[in-house]
Amino acid sequence: MAAPLYKLNKPHLLGIEGLTALDIAMLLDRAKTLAAANFKIDKKISPLLDKTVINLFFEPSTRTQTSFELAAKKLGADVISMQVATSSVKKGETLLDTAMTLNAMRPTVLVVRHGDSGAVQLLAEKVNCGVINAGDGTHEHPTQALLDALTIHTRKGRLQDLVVAICGDILHSRVARSNILLLSKMGAEVRLIAPPTLLPVGIAGDNVTIYTSMIDGLREADVVMMLRVQNERMNGHFFPSAREYYHFFGLDAKKLALAKNDAIVMHPGPMNRGVEIDSAIADDVTRSVIYQQVEMGVAVRMAALEVVGEYHAGGAK
Repeated sequence: MAAPLYKLNKPHLLGIEGLTALDIAMLLDRAKTLAAANFKIDKKISPLLDKTVINLFFEPSTRTQTSFELAAKKLGADVISMQVATSSVKKGETLLDTAMTLNAMRPTVLVVRHGDSGAVQLLAEKVNCGVINAGDGTHEHPTQALLDALTIHTRKGRLQDLVVAICGDILHSRVARSNILLLSKMGAEVRLIAPPTLLPVGIAGDNVTIYTSMIDGLREADVVMMLRVQNERMNGHFFPSAREYYHFFGLDAKKLALAKNDAIVMHPGPMNRGVEIDSAIADDVTRSVIYQQVEMGVAVRMAALEVVGEYHAGGAK
């Protein structure tokens, strides 16, 4: 397979906010090509051949870290995954100390997940390699939004003019923020559905409407994207109980019936079954595309690594 014909021409992928609609479309086109070819490329022309990718995850991850590892290996890179729980960070080393240590190893790309919003941006300013944001605090998770968009496009054939309902813990969700930015840029109508306590201030805008009722927000939706209740980020009580939350905001067959008959169901994982989604809905292969999202994640992360790696391998400088 030939190398990509486009260049992102940016040193890092830190968020959807810094991408144009054309950037997004080109990344999705490349990822779609990779997925259709079963993730096979000609490693001899890969910008990551014999280059090093370091995964630096300060928060636990299964899907994201594993898919980045697989994506980098398919591109011919040498991959190092840092176990932060046993690294010098736990001995008191600062983020910037860690960044400079890793920078001295001369990687081509750092893939970073961190619990603090803005930490990945700070790190990117201090290193000489490419940085891809694998999720920072409640800020952004750009490759998740890209893989969600690719999954939607694969099933629906477009993003423009679709009604996408994003439901649940909007307040603490970097996935929601990146999806709102991406879908709005690509012409979709975004509906945010959550209890008032889980809605950030000032989130409504062009193509984005707020609902505090699943009954109102799900009507005639093309896509229903459920979000995990992020208990680990909650200080205080945001709803009375998990049982009451499920009653009003958990996706079950009755609520899903309000959406279009061919509406698809998404979830970034991991799922809290019986809290934000019913198991019967999550496992319904006729409506749920949750496992397709995981598959699309490898293709999207290959595309992201390609364009950032190409920049730092000399292809865009």
